[in-house]
Amino acid sequence: MHKQPLLNTYASNLTMSETVSMIDRFISEKKKSYIVAINVDVVMKIEKDDILKKITDNADIVLTDGKPLIWISKIQRKPIKEKISGSDLVPLLCRKAAEKNHSIFILGGAEGVAERAKQNLEKKYPGIKIAGTYAPPYGFESDKAELDKINKVISVAKPDILITCFGCPKQEKFIYQNYQKYDATVSICAGATVDFLAGHIKRAPRWMSEHGLEWFYRFLQEPKRMFKRYFIDDIKILKLIWKYR
Repeated sequence: MHKQPLLNTYASNLTMSETVSMIDRFISEKKKSYIVAINVDVVMKIEKDDILKKITDNADIVLTDGKPLIWISKIQRKPIKEKISGSDLVPLLCRKAAEKNHSIFILGGAEGVAERAKQNLEKKYPGIKIAGTYAPPYGFESDKAELDKINKVISVAKPDILITCFGCPKQEKFIYQNYQKYDATVSICAGATVDFLAGHIKRAPRWMSEHGLEWFYRFLQEPKRMFKRYFIDDIKILKLIWKYR
């Protein structure tokens, strides 16, 4: 599918409805695929991580999750149609899954979080088929036996959609290295989505999200954890705008 340049990677120029339709087509065609999302933080990581760049460049769909990147795409005169975050996309996919009997597997989150997300989804979307949930232990990505276990658990469930929530770049690298080994059709990198679904973290008000202030809301929730990311690492995006002008 066509993607266009955006700073040091590429982005799929899709609306939310086009994205949902594309994923539905992948499922109908049984097309093994994986979907990633980029924001300022991911772009900054790509600049220093050649493997992450390769993974992102080769993804079937690259969502633009962040108003700053939408603004930058306009500066580059190649505007992206719409900001699409995993936490907005996944609930729509869950509603569609309930309607079309597609199955979903939730991977990631702290112990019990994915199960709570499952319970909430089953209440909100009657008839939804959550094929399974699993929260891998810390350090699983370096444990071959644990990786084999995860791949087996997913393959037994055979979900149409795998929602993976480890954070970047762990989730991207896990999917890229394993999606041909487990039996799931569409694998989606969804970051903190499992925490939103479980109700452990509140989403920013829509007006803040629409005006590019979702990051500030997250900062107010977790100032110690988010300070370096937002005020030291991500501010360097200004250099990339000039570099890839």
